[in-house]
Amino acid sequence: MAALPALTARLLDALGPDAVVTDEAARRTYECDGLTHYRVTPGVVVLPTDAAGVQTTVRLCREYGVPFVARGSGTGLSGGALPVADGVLIVTSRMRRILEVDLANGRAVVEPGVANLAISQAVAGAGYFYAPDPSSQLVCSIGGNVAENSGGAHCVKYGFTVHHVTGLELCTPDGDLVWLGGGMAAEAPGYDLVGVVVGSEGTLGIATKVAVRLLRSPQAVTTLLAAFATVAEAGAATSAIIAAGLVPAAAEIMDALAIAAAEKAVNCRYPPGAGAVLIVECDGPAAEVAAEVAEVTRLCREAGAFEVRVAADPAERAEIWRGRKSAFAAVGRISPNYIVQDGVIPRTALAEVLAAIEALTAEARRRTGHDVRVANVFHAGDGNLHPLVLYDAAVPGFYEAAEEVSGAILDLCVAHGGSITGEHGVGVDKAAKLPRMFSADDLDTMHLVRCAFDPDGRANPGKVFPTPRLCGEVPRPRSADDEAARAAERLGIEAW
Repeated sequence: MAALPALTARLLDALGPDAVVTDEAARRTYECDGLTHYRVTPGVVVLPTDAAGVQTTVRLCREYGVPFVARGSGTGLSGGALPVADGVLIVTSRMRRILEVDLANGRAVVEPGVANLAISQAVAGAGYFYAPDPSSQLVCSIGGNVAENSGGAHCVKYGFTVHHVTGLELCTPDGDLVWLGGGMAAEAPGYDLVGVVVGSEGTLGIATKVAVRLLRSPQAVTTLLAAFATVAEAGAATSAIIAAGLVPAAAEIMDALAIAAAEKAVNCRYPPGAGAVLIVECDGPAAEVAAEVAEVTRLCREAGAFEVRVAADPAERAEIWRGRKSAFAAVGRISPNYIVQDGVIPRTALAEVLAAIEALTAEARRRTGHDVRVANVFHAGDGNLHPLVLYDAAVPGFYEAAEEVSGAILDLCVAHGGSITGEHGVGVDKAAKLPRMFSADDLDTMHLVRCAFDPDGRANPGKVFPTPRLCGEVPRPRSADDEAARAAERLGIEAW
């Protein structure tokens, strides 16, 4: 883009050389997020230290007509922070201040580069915590969590990021800083614009401050691990737990392949011979937790558990969680490459869908000759699957076979009344799958919302929405003005 050199010069003048990365080798550091198959070297990288730096950058992008993409810690798994080759990548990792803590109102205001776990660490001494806990919580940023509406192992009881953000400061694509929602107050009148922005994957602007909800730490926390011969039994136990009216803080399942990977990586010492393990965590008043643990243990035994371990102290609790928390990375011990997928199904469809996934891999092996395998790790409590499709990129055709299985798994989720994503977002990776869930009119309506915030299409272009709207098409940028006019025509309103 011809405007990029002039824009870069202005950025250097406004923010200084420490905040603007122009060297090609250094820019390649930011060419992908956690989904490494997609790579684009950004035209220029900016690392602002505060909201004013973000605002200055976005205003200059508007002036020169240059697109921009926001990036936090780069742990995303859908290509949501994939840069634009002729655009600006705005990295918020230097914006790491916790600006305000108000324990009386159960709120904190943080910058987008603050690591998820850092919030809980900052208030733990006062008996509070921040509930959303992605597996990458040690490094993933709040800004990225807001963009993707991240969840975590404890989403069964505590929900997702959107349930814990009471307000935020947004830098709009025009470069205005506006506050949406409440702050220390629980609610704000009017449209739920916070709910619109959370999960919008950076297509509506960049969060520069976030007001989050703090919760009192539970009086008691107990974790148990139940070992089963099959995943179906573990799934049946999960359904029985929920059907009994219990609401555990977490309910996680790993299958035999995922367990084998975790054993190699961290020696988690799960029960030998387990075809699946179910990790259940209960928290709350001590008496209530004790009763819940007893009931969960009984239900697991009735579902076929051949061993149940109940953590006696925090060290044993951490030992149980160690295998689950390391599962994604651990798969690298048993496969040189893998695709991390993210779909949602009703809990009652768990056994059927897992059997169908096994059938998909068997068919892929028969048809392609490649040993496609799937390790399953998932949030059983809310039906959020994370199948890890294993392959070897050095073998010709192996990635294509794995990618086909990966896409077919998402189709299975939709066919069973689920979703193509639970917490990883759509990004680049799943944009072509969106029409499996939504009609063209649905997509037009969504895009109309996007155009209300960003009529010029500068904020994270080419993400989320497929173009053209055909299943299987590779997504690419489109004209926001054209789409806004078409959507308005469909809705029978006047385009602005």
